[in-house]
Amino acid sequence: MKRRTFITLVGSAAATWPFAARAQQPAMPVVGFLHSAAPDTYARFVAAFQQGLRETGYIDGKNVAVEYGWAQGQYDRLPALAAEMIAHRVSVIAATGGDPAALAAKAATTTVPIVFMVGTDPVQVGLVSNLSRPTGNVTGVTFFTGPLGAKRVQLLHQLVPTASVLGMLVNPTNPNSNPDIVEVQTAARVLQLDIHILNASTEREIVSTFATLVRERIEALVIGTDPFFFSLRDQIVDLAARHAVPTIYNLREYTDAGGLISYGTSLSDNYRQTGIYVGRILKGASPGDLPVVQPTTFRLVINLKTAKTLGLDPPTSLLAFTDDLIE
Repeated sequence: MKRRTFITLVGSAAATWPFAARAQQPAMPVVGFLHSAAPDTYARFVAAFQQGLRETGYIDGKNVAVEYGWAQGQYDRLPALAAEMIAHRVSVIAATGGDPAALAAKAATTTVPIVFMVGTDPVQVGLVSNLSRPTGNVTGVTFFTGPLGAKRVQLLHQLVPTASVLGMLVNPTNPNSNPDIVEVQTAARVLQLDIHILNASTEREIVSTFATLVRERIEALVIGTDPFFFSLRDQIVDLAARHAVPTIYNLREYTDAGGLISYGTSLSDNYRQTGIYVGRILKGASPGDLPVVQPTTFRLVINLKTAKTLGLDPPTSLLAFTDDLIE
């Protein structure tokens, strides 16, 4: 995949954008791609975004230029990255790094079109006032991973019915963490389960949090929706295996990496749809006239090899609703 320079911030100063060379090419629109995490583990999703652009007739480097701003998991860098994009007059911002990127982009401008991709209810977090007709300069894609927290607790309980104490790993710097916590806590109370909220916003904190599982007697774990966690999915799956803690995730990429169970929608499809919306706006569509895209399919995936390693035998009632089994 052809890439340009990935933009990050050093301290409080933004890296210099190579816009001067394009000053001689005013006919080529520029798309700002704003993301909360790091590029290393998102290459396939950037490719899906580029595919969406191509489906609307835009090819990066030919008739559109895409510039990337990666916050490297440090969400406080996002406002400066968004401001840098606005200052350099991008035509559209694709805010694909969940709530932190979307909210930073919206706070930066009321005029430049924004296409977000979030896992929450965009009305609840204030991105749009209406899903079918957003109005204003903001629209996008939601895959509702956060509001599915209650369902994940139920699925984890079915798979590990003897577990009475659950943990939930959340990133406290993510504004979406609070509604996610409420979803999981409510579901846990209904099932009469204890729930411990575990906070981590750095790789070191994630490692130390897993080390506390034994001390807190946590028997199963829910991973909260967070782009930074997703970028560290291999490490998180490895830690869950090392500590032998049954864990449920929001995206199947975790189970593909060896995680036990996941429930959610396709991340690649959402990146592709974001690219399509960006392309439609470049062609003249108003973001306010484009309804927020909502998921229609959710997939339950179980890694049977991991289940066997943990000594778990998924019940027939759960297997009956499983979409994919990894053996």
